[in-house]
Amino acid sequence: ALVRVHGTQKALAITTDCTPRYCQANPEEGGRHAVAEVWRNITATGATPLAITNCLNFGNPERPEIMGQFVGTIQGMREACLALEFPVVSGNVSLYNETNGQAILPTPAIGGVGLINDSKKAVGLGITAKGLTLVLIGKTEGHLGQSMYLREIEGQEDGEPPPIDLSAERRNGNFVRGQIDAGTVAACHDLSDGGLAAAAAEMAMAGKIGVNLDEGAAGAIPLHAWLFGEDQARYLLATASPEAVLGAASATGIPATAIGTSGGDNFSVAGFSRPICDIRDAHEGWMPTFMSTV
Repeated sequence: ALVRVHGTQKALAITTDCTPRYCQANPEEGGRHAVAEVWRNITATGATPLAITNCLNFGNPERPEIMGQFVGTIQGMREACLALEFPVVSGNVSLYNETNGQAILPTPAIGGVGLINDSKKAVGLGITAKGLTLVLIGKTEGHLGQSMYLREIEGQEDGEPPPIDLSAERRNGNFVRGQIDAGTVAACHDLSDGGLAAAAAEMAMAGKIGVNLDEGAAGAIPLHAWLFGEDQARYLLATASPEAVLGAASATGIPATAIGTSGGDNFSVAGFSRPICDIRDAHEGWMPTFMSTV
């Protein structure tokens, strides 16, 4: 959310995030992820991340495995906050969250706030026009451990969460923020749950404009891993100035690849094509459908 500061051009960017399945698989890595995703959410608007708060939700800390989750998560959060200069200014803890001895997933919910000095420069995630180039910022390896693809398509919750390079998080985020400030970015979405395909679909739904992804950009990475891998430190930009963005990225050593264009009414990749309106109906209609079956 962006909230205007009355009497100024400034706006506050506010978000909350957590990926409990990452924390379950590797508490320390999951703690890093929670902080870094908040940092990316704020950065994707063009705002500078300032500080976080938290609500640390866990089971019974008298059980060693739960206390281990708690300690590991906090260690990971600390490392990310130091690396990203993203201090904790407040927080609270909720423990003993269990039913019949079964604990909730470790859920260190992170709330973050950032500041953008000129709210007119802020960008959203909705694709605003046809003929824009989609540029993927960050390194893609197709990591599927603990991914939504693995859970929803393969019915598994296995492996390690994606490794997180906090230095790359900072470099890539600072680059994206600079491009937004320079006016070369029409829309921006950070990549997290669901990977590239989910981010592109969300951008298309928000702007009601189709996207065409170039599967050739996957290179040697299997297509399903390229589309749904949850590698970190990544952003998807829609730009009318791809040469400027790609040139600036190359000059600063930031991984950047043109992976598609906006246009038409469909989400299209590798022979698959589905109207954006159908995807929006499925996305927005699941709750009424679910409730009608309860």
